[in-house]
Amino acid sequence: MKRRILGGTGMSVSEVALGTMMFGAMGNSDHDESVRMIHRALDAGVNFVDTADVYSEGESEDIVGKALKGRRDEVVLATKFGWPAGDDLNRRGGSRRWIVQAVENSLRRLGTDHIDLYQMHRPDPHTDIDETLAALSDLVRSGKVRAIGSSCTPAELIVEARWTAERRGHHRFRTEQPPYSILLRGIEAAVLPTTQRYGMGVLTYGPLSSGWLSGRADPSKGARAALGPRTFDLSVPANKAKAEAVRRLTELAVEAGMPLSHLATAFVRSHPAVTSVLIGPRRPDHLDDLLAGAETELTPDILDRIDEIVPPGTNVNQDDIYYTPPALADKRLRRF
Repeated sequence: MKRRILGGTGMSVSEVALGTMMFGAMGNSDHDESVRMIHRALDAGVNFVDTADVYSEGESEDIVGKALKGRRDEVVLATKFGWPAGDDLNRRGGSRRWIVQAVENSLRRLGTDHIDLYQMHRPDPHTDIDETLAALSDLVRSGKVRAIGSSCTPAELIVEARWTAERRGHHRFRTEQPPYSILLRGIEAAVLPTTQRYGMGVLTYGPLSSGWLSGRADPSKGARAALGPRTFDLSVPANKAKAEAVRRLTELAVEAGMPLSHLATAFVRSHPAVTSVLIGPRRPDHLDDLLAGAETELTPDILDRIDEIVPPGTNVNQDDIYYTPPALADKRLRRF
């Protein structure tokens, strides 16, 4: 499997990475099968594994830790912090208080003494980015973390974090992990150009758009659909537009002689800003299908045809984005 350098870190990562959100109670609760899937991915050349402290309330990290026993040095290991880990308001976000606790929890569950890439799961509007970067820089200096990254971060906040790091002497975010698929192309307008300008690695997730681009006859029957049923509600006009786009993309995939899932992941890999595409299989057959398409490349003609179906920079359903600025989410911030 081809590899690329992850931003300016010097770490070499496979173009296809294994996301483990679906390992544990959120998806596959069979630990042994999940461990076998991780081993299958490693044996196929995947060397980047991504998880988070909140996936199945830490169970995903436990499973990854089991799978990497004896194979830790083969893997660039990433996890995330910041998403609420319970009702306690101090168990979330980017405060120093939570970061120093969260990293110890993740290290314990993962069974390792260091994390290669520690990512802030979402921007935290309640914490000064200077505070967050200072705490993360201390983790890098201590050896517990090798590099730091952001996730689902708008371009303007990526710039603010970069500015703060340079002027305060902190380690900077080396990577960004945004959602990206044929149906969710909004990051092409500003986020991806910004990451390119700053030499950041980009680790995209959701190439199958929660199952819409899986190639299944009825994607609404998938496990991810159960996590967000409204995503497939065809009474929503934007979802009707997605269904029509999927119909046309399916025809294009047939014409190109490949499964829709391979067309979808190859599309994401084709963007020059993207370092690695995270796949998130729940079952072994899902993993095998996605690994089989790891070398698929799209011709300029096919990419042009995709642009005709979903224009560049377009989110077919704006509700599918995974971060809403507080100024839009909380009406109290817009009114006297």
